[in-house]
Amino acid sequence: MFSRRSIKMKLYSLTKRQFVLVFVVFFTCIAACAIIGLAGPSVITSNVQSMKSVLPLNQSLSSTVFKIDSGSLSTFSQQLWLTCLIKLNGVKEEVTFKYKFHINVKILYEASDNSHKPLSPHFFNHTRETVCSYLGCDEFVVFHLGYLDYHSYLAIVSLSNLDFLPKGVTLDDVVFTFSHYSVSFSEVEIWFRFVFVVLTFMVSCIYANSLRRFPFRDWSIEQRWMSVLLPMLLLFNDPIFPLHFLVKSWVPGMFESMFRALFLAAILLFWLCAFHGIRVSERHLFGFYMPKILLVGLVGISAFTLTTWQQYNELRDPAYQSKLDISNFTGFKIFFFIITSIYLVYLIYLVAKAYTEIKGLPYFDIRLKFLTALMVVVVVVSFIFVMLRYGRTVLQNNFIAELETTYKNTAEFLMFYGLLNFYLYTMSFVYSPARNALYDSFFKDNPSMSMINDSDEEIYRKKVNSRTSLTSDD
Repeated sequence: MFSRRSIKMKLYSLTKRQFVLVFVVFFTCIAACAIIGLAGPSVITSNVQSMKSVLPLNQSLSSTVFKIDSGSLSTFSQQLWLTCLIKLNGVKEEVTFKYKFHINVKILYEASDNSHKPLSPHFFNHTRETVCSYLGCDEFVVFHLGYLDYHSYLAIVSLSNLDFLPKGVTLDDVVFTFSHYSVSFSEVEIWFRFVFVVLTFMVSCIYANSLRRFPFRDWSIEQRWMSVLLPMLLLFNDPIFPLHFLVKSWVPGMFESMFRALFLAAILLFWLCAFHGIRVSERHLFGFYMPKILLVGLVGISAFTLTTWQQYNELRDPAYQSKLDISNFTGFKIFFFIITSIYLVYLIYLVAKAYTEIKGLPYFDIRLKFLTALMVVVVVVSFIFVMLRYGRTVLQNNFIAELETTYKNTAEFLMFYGLLNFYLYTMSFVYSPARNALYDSFFKDNPSMSMINDSDEEIYRKKVNSRTSLTSDD
């Protein structure tokens, strides 16, 4: 079998103490992001308006057209939600029921002459359904604006069928809430995105410079993938993010969703290729890469469709809700979960196969353990992050809040971006060439040609002897 040379990575030169130190630094950076985030500002600023407190005593809530003012907004507010909470009296403790009604919405903006002009000449008509119990009703989204063209908005909302309530239950109050990103959080987001963009650019340049002395054919599969993932990480950090505040358009938001989907798809493809490629030396385009690209491509396309479906329809109708478009939306959702399940089964199979075939082989064993350990950390933290997102009640009735991240606090934002950034930084350090890689190429990137007679202690003894010879030569 053909034996391919491989560049000696820092991973092979690290002592056990240094190996542990790498993970300590990684977790320390993630913890620092969490601590900084906990001290940061709140993400969402809300303006709560109770209709019961502003209406005359002789006027019924069920027959009133409500006018809700968003107040003054800035470009740093980014997006705008209007949510509604219906409060009832007389609901018994054991009773839970669905409350369906019609809602008409008209959105006006404040022009330069302080007059209000409509975004659209007609009302947006929709049916809403909320679940009510003795604890209260679920809050629902009235409309959502993905970007802000103007500094103030006025919503005219009418609710019908509010009188059709179970026996003994009465309408107590209708509470509207305008929510948008806080100015302080937007400023923090700009600065930290800028920091991550600069760090990623520096790491990418250092990593590329460390490998430029070696022919591409000698790069290991991890080193090749790092040369792809680092530029993708640069896009994931969104270097054009300031355009959100300079350009009043949906285009920057579309690019952000696209960059995020491409990077996450690249990470998924890297895991498949790394766990499969670590145990084979021949990796042909059609036999090795194409099935994986097809599978990950289907995951990425379906996820991107789900996240942009809501945004596309909101451009035409801000009161649109994807969960009401069941006929077109359920199919995408089912397809996404089926493809994701296939991916997980395939990844678990490749991990198990790799451990069965090459576990215990010198050098391959440490590559496999390091790759698995970091992947497990990222998957576990990401899973916890997703579970927190699905546990939200505010803004979650809109499906965009389930797939796109609406952070509760700054810590979640920094944890999300810090986790993926430091994950790539750690791998770029460990997979970069060792100091003596130019003249110490004793490793062959082929499991069948590995030094199977060497023990771990002999490997570490070689590392010590190598360092000693370097010192004496100096």
